[in-house]
Amino acid sequence: MGKVDKMAKKAAGAMTGKGGRVAGKHAANARTSVLGSISVVIVIAFVGFLIVTNMRVNRTAIVSSDAAELVEHQVQRVDGLQAEVNDLAAQVDSLSKQVTANGDADAEDSGSSTMLPAVEGPGVTVTLNDSSMWESAVDSSGSSADIDKYVVHQGDIEAVVDALWAGGAESMQIMDQRVLPTSAVICSGTLLLLQGRKYSPPYVISAIGPTQSMLDALDDSEAIRIYKQYVDAFGLGYEVEQEAHLEFAAAPMSLQPLQYAKVLQ
Repeated sequence: MGKVDKMAKKAAGAMTGKGGRVAGKHAANARTSVLGSISVVIVIAFVGFLIVTNMRVNRTAIVSSDAAELVEHQVQRVDGLQAEVNDLAAQVDSLSKQVTANGDADAEDSGSSTMLPAVEGPGVTVTLNDSSMWESAVDSSGSSADIDKYVVHQGDIEAVVDALWAGGAESMQIMDQRVLPTSAVICSGTLLLLQGRKYSPPYVISAIGPTQSMLDALDDSEAIRIYKQYVDAFGLGYEVEQEAHLEFAAAPMSLQPLQYAKVLQ
């Protein structure tokens, strides 16, 4: 009986040890399975976050190979932003006038304005246009080496603007844009770039001020005299009209500070 008891105990101990190892193995596998599930959930959540973020960032983007469509989209965006600028500038101007009216001399912006007021009066309108003869300047090979003679250039527009200022212009407008202290006339290819917008010819420059003085300044300008030679030779457009009444709408002033050149020591 003693040997039998010992053998039974040994067998029982062996079974108990095997059961413990099996239980421990199952527990380890359960923990690994839970961790794996958690990892999968985290990865899926992260991928979803990236997808949602990408959609939010690109929801206003336009994927297109059509240059005209892209330009039109940017023009609409500029118009929208300009409308916001006009509205905010009008609000700032109104508040500045209220501060001035209340006699708050300590206000930093007291007496300042962010708007060019609407103006009206007699003036002069100058219209510049490309020549209708430019097509004949392109030879059979498609070369357009002499095309520059048939189009209006940045310097031509600047010559008119300078002459009108010299003639005493009090306010000026190019196309539908008021000329600001920081305005710059820039030609981009065959288009006029002015304050973030592009214009095709004919280019219309209008000025309010002493009419006869401005007409005389146009006639006295050397740059315009040279331009008129191209008008006669290559068919460029040049029209000057005396206006009894012009109206320019109010426009926001540039909020960028002016910078001046300094003499190097």
